[in-house]
Amino acid sequence: MSLDGKVAIVTGSGRGLGLAYAQELARQGASVVVNDVSADAAAEAVGAIEAEGGKAVAVVAPVGPTETAKRLVQTAVDTYGRLDILVTNAGVLRDTVLWKMSDDDFDTVIGVHLRGTFTCVREAATYMRANEIAGRIICIGSPTGQRGNFGQTNYAAAKAGIVGMVRTWAMELKKAGITANAVIPVAATAMTATVPYFAAAVEADAKGEAMPAFFRHDLGFGTSGDVAGLISYLASDSAASVTGQAIGIGGDRLQLWSHPEAVVTEYHEGGWSYDALEAEFPALIGEKQQSVGERFPALPEELQR
Repeated sequence: MSLDGKVAIVTGSGRGLGLAYAQELARQGASVVVNDVSADAAAEAVGAIEAEGGKAVAVVAPVGPTETAKRLVQTAVDTYGRLDILVTNAGVLRDTVLWKMSDDDFDTVIGVHLRGTFTCVREAATYMRANEIAGRIICIGSPTGQRGNFGQTNYAAAKAGIVGMVRTWAMELKKAGITANAVIPVAATAMTATVPYFAAAVEADAKGEAMPAFFRHDLGFGTSGDVAGLISYLASDSAASVTGQAIGIGGDRLQLWSHPEAVVTEYHEGGWSYDALEAEFPALIGEKQQSVGERFPALPEELQR
């Protein structure tokens, strides 16, 4: 197995995508620290991993506070003697439009996703550097952080911020041999289950049936298990040269997201005054403005619900 002798932490791994990541890491030979805010979910996850012959221990705590990050790393070291892999998956949603979003809606999502990623990676990277471990940092992003999504100001900010941090950490940790990457999953989750567009795919998954090819191929939309292989690959020695990347995966599709690059560059001697912009902006940039949000093709009639 590719991860024999390795030790991993997966935050938010009591169910859903996080559970799939933890199970796959264990199948590949890693000992896993499972984390969730629900004691029952964490215990069930540990039980599921152990039932397949894997090793796992649970830490029940909310991600965000530094104390939780310290506890996760200490549990890995105390239980299994080291830490090689960190997957930051924990998250919450508080969706609503901008003018209805409360301070608490915003702060809660930022605290778990963005601060939680930061505190856990800081603690793990500190341990890895001090112990000369060429570790693997894998942070979970979202298409919303790449493209935006209606009603998700807080979530978009957090997920975009995670990718920005990953690019920075890839530079800062390179000398230590520690990689940092972001994974952008597209899968059937509690969130996508509420979207009518994905209903046929979610229904098929719930029945244990294969999702229609339109979802798996055209949309790159699949199951939690479809994402887990990439997590294990990035955690392995085979991916030692992969760092600072945002990699999308879902269904049958694998994508490499580009880093933001200027799409138009123009110069105006003496600088760009209001008058110069009014006269020249429409022709130079107006029609080249970038789109926002994800654009989905029309659902085939047989998949409409």
